[in-house]
Amino acid sequence: MGKVKVTKYSGFIKEGTTGKSLLCLFVLMCMVFSVAQGRDRMVRSGRYGGELILSTTSDPKSFNPILAKETSTTAITGVMFEGLTTIDPFTLLAIPNLAEKWESSSDGLTWSFHLRPGLRWSDGYPLTADDVIFTFNDLIFNPRVPNSSRDIFTIDGKPVKVEKVDDLTVRFILPVKFAPFLRSLGQEILPKHVLSSFVAAGKFNFAWGIDADIKSVVGTGPFRLVQYQPGQRVVLGRNPFYWKMSKEGDFLPYMDKLVFLIVPSLDVSLLKFMEGAVDSYNMRGMDYPLLKPLEKKRDFTVYDQGPDMGSNFIVLNQNAGTNEKTGKPFMASYKLAWFQDVRFRQAIAYAVDKKRIIEIVKNGLGYPQYSPESPSVGFFYCDQVRKYDYDLAKARELLKEMGFEDRNKDGVLEDKDNHPLEFNLYANADNTERVDIAAIIRNDLESLGMRVNFQLVEFNTLVSKLTSTFDWDAIVLGLTGSMDPHFGQNVWLSSGQLHMWNPKQKEPATAWEKRLDEIFALGAQELDENKRKGYYDEYQKIIADETPMIYTALSARLTAVRNRFGNIKPALYGGVFHNLEEIYIKSESPMEGNHAGKK
Repeated sequence: MGKVKVTKYSGFIKEGTTGKSLLCLFVLMCMVFSVAQGRDRMVRSGRYGGELILSTTSDPKSFNPILAKETSTTAITGVMFEGLTTIDPFTLLAIPNLAEKWESSSDGLTWSFHLRPGLRWSDGYPLTADDVIFTFNDLIFNPRVPNSSRDIFTIDGKPVKVEKVDDLTVRFILPVKFAPFLRSLGQEILPKHVLSSFVAAGKFNFAWGIDADIKSVVGTGPFRLVQYQPGQRVVLGRNPFYWKMSKEGDFLPYMDKLVFLIVPSLDVSLLKFMEGAVDSYNMRGMDYPLLKPLEKKRDFTVYDQGPDMGSNFIVLNQNAGTNEKTGKPFMASYKLAWFQDVRFRQAIAYAVDKKRIIEIVKNGLGYPQYSPESPSVGFFYCDQVRKYDYDLAKARELLKEMGFEDRNKDGVLEDKDNHPLEFNLYANADNTERVDIAAIIRNDLESLGMRVNFQLVEFNTLVSKLTSTFDWDAIVLGLTGSMDPHFGQNVWLSSGQLHMWNPKQKEPATAWEKRLDEIFALGAQELDENKRKGYYDEYQKIIADETPMIYTALSARLTAVRNRFGNIKPALYGGVFHNLEEIYIKSESPMEGNHAGKK
């Protein structure tokens, strides 16, 4: 059972001039005096005020975390919304968050979570068990609401049941044992009082779009949305009703604002950091020789946190479906046949020069990737997978085995039916590293006799192609990672929302995809961590063999941060700003009393 020590204060009832009421008045005065002392102490600490300015290369697609599938949205909503639990960034264990404690039945199937008393949304409205019930039953498990969370909370084909016990207690009933359950409850809780009308009207999928009334977007995180200027900036302000306090008793967060400048590319992000317009920059390997020598002169620190936790890859469209609007298939039948042949995907894998990508694009600060999991996940990482080292001769052999030949001697291979081996390769223009990687891969594919039409598009447009219109051939892309493979279930389940190459399958299209479904069901229910690792090792080996995603290279996680910030505590999980609410401006002068506590 997770527990935290919480000091509780009861409300006072105004009665009459009795001895009891005088006692209450005395206690109240003592409390007011104590709070005043606390405010005075917090003002003297000089920690309140100021802002942290970051950069992002894309506008958010919305402010709705339930619908989000892209980091352009989640980077912002991640500091506005919270779950019942959160992950300790150092131990990687689930710890209390909106829920102050919990207990489970002896069979591990029934869990009761107790919300912290006095929680409020950023508009001041009380948060209760009704909001938790609404989030799960009306949103996540609503078939009309497309969301990846449903994949996470569907175990062995059955949903988790969520019931209200009282205003501060919620009961979860699991269909089977679920090993990552506590970690999964980092799921954002959303406000019923704001969003229930959208659900009732069947319009939730349009709620909290980028055109939403700023005041309607309310959460429980340390910051709340206060301004959005498309193409320019997103400004988040201090949540005056945030529940968390520091160990010293300070109301958090310390900073008044968190600003995301929207810039065209990573190159512009670098320039903004060099100019002093932004306070932090997620470095590319190519930036290291420029920035590292300037640490002392420019008063910043470069933090190296090892391999990125995510993944980088090429994915080919194997969607055999038909566009309902046009009646036409998403993919031409001959091209679909190429992409569905594992030999074709392996041929491309042999044409990915990981060493060259690391040397040229990442300036030597990178790691070859062969598995869907990063070495940074630790225990669940499997190194014993099939590895495709750069070998154009093997790639040619596989293509020839499939029947590809340059029959008309124009330098481009044709299949058995004389279709030229030609396809479109997409990347998002704002990510210069990804563009450079795609260019290197394209060059090698063309040396094999492929005609690759390289197309750059805006990131959110690319996400729409991938998840909505399915109008694409091949994409160079990346995914964020997690410490538990189960949270990639929305990607690896055949029915998953982000099963990119062929999403939302009613039945697994292949035997190996069926086996992946089985593995993730077994892995979720297995409580023995060593046995769980065995299942997830198998999944990584299957992906390496079947190559639905063709991996490239991982970056080193390098972050440059100005030295004016206090409480910077980099962690393997969550990076430099995992404790954003605790970070303060060291050089900021003491603020006025209205920054010291809640209003």
